[in-house]
Amino acid sequence: MHTPHVRSSRRTLLALIGASLVAGPAVAAAGPANAAATGLDDPAKKEIAMKLVSSAENSSLDWKAQYGYIEDIRDGRGYTAGIIGFCSGTGDMLDLVELYTRRRPGNALAGYLPALRRVDGTDSHEGLDPGYPDAWRRAARDNAFEQAQNDERDRVYFDPAVRRGKADGLGTLGQFAYYDAVVMHGDGGDRTSFGSIRGLALDRARPPAQGGDEVTYLHAFLDARVWAMKQEAAHEDTTRVDTAQRVFLRNRNLNLDPPLDWQVYGDSYHIG
Repeated sequence: MHTPHVRSSRRTLLALIGASLVAGPAVAAAGPANAAATGLDDPAKKEIAMKLVSSAENSSLDWKAQYGYIEDIRDGRGYTAGIIGFCSGTGDMLDLVELYTRRRPGNALAGYLPALRRVDGTDSHEGLDPGYPDAWRRAARDNAFEQAQNDERDRVYFDPAVRRGKADGLGTLGQFAYYDAVVMHGDGGDRTSFGSIRGLALDRARPPAQGGDEVTYLHAFLDARVWAMKQEAAHEDTTRVDTAQRVFLRNRNLNLDPPLDWQVYGDSYHIG
């Protein structure tokens, strides 16, 4: 079962809503920042990232089995589908289908483009039901659609998160923390977007690029992430942070080196 998540629209809102973070437990002073030997864009690390996200989004480490996934999880974003949870209401699903259609004209989803443009920004299924889910699953049998999903995931979510993490001087774990936050919250202008979460963290700690300690900064970022998740009912369970990312951080595994053991929503996972 796909775990509910809500992602903010990628279209920037006109105003940023002010927010303040309720301070959590004091973070013990950590040692010098440990620069990662590789970044999250290293192929082996990227594979780990995909599995970590899939454990939270799909309750499975088999992220490649999710290309054909589609359902409305009743989060106000319309249909959620594919390997990263593209949404009919947030624009990224429309961008994906447009890319796929440029590469494969006449595909099973091409006829739904007018409807996708109409429902963008809403939770409506108008013009999509009843055939759209079956068309999505048919398209998912096409290697060109799988590649389009991979490319849009990287363009919109993975690559920007990794670039921002590297610019902040973060290692592989920190880059993953950024990526997972962008996947769930988007990078729009609202108070629970990635940019706002990062801003709250910067109010409390400096990242390594600014001379700060990496562990201390990442604790502040995860504190801000938990705060943002709790602003929406669909995110009240914060185990993808508490019993996953925070576990790696407490173990000072800043490179995300296997073996990795974590839990999400009570389920246990292992990467050897």
